[in-house]
Amino acid sequence: MAKDKTEEISEPAALAAPVAAQQQTLTVDDSTVSAGYANFCRVSSTPEELILDLGLNPNPYAQGNVTVHVGQRIIMNHYTAKRLLSALSMALQRHEQAFGVLETDVRRRVKPSVTATMPRS
Repeated sequence: MAKDKTEEISEPAALAAPVAAQQQTLTVDDSTVSAGYANFCRVSSTPEELILDLGLNPNPYAQGNVTVHVGQRIIMNHYTAKRLLSALSMALQRHEQAFGVLETDVRRRVKPSVTATMPRS
């Protein structure tokens, strides 16, 4: 992974009123990041924070009791959560423009199988 990534972020006009074109340079150090995979997400909230529990459900189509082990818990304030929602929405829109609509209902994604029938003689 890259050690440093630099992005320029413009401050909103209302916050940057004293300085006309104020910008912040943000350096992201991902040298110690660990990657993970999740196919399960639980969202809960308090008045001050939003909590995302991310985990792996090894058998998402199992019947009965299933235990999902949460591997990561992300806690953020609601302002950060709203910025994350906007960033995820934009990323998904770009993906769908390039590759087509993502159908989240599994039943709609499954294509009916066509069985070959032999003509009767």
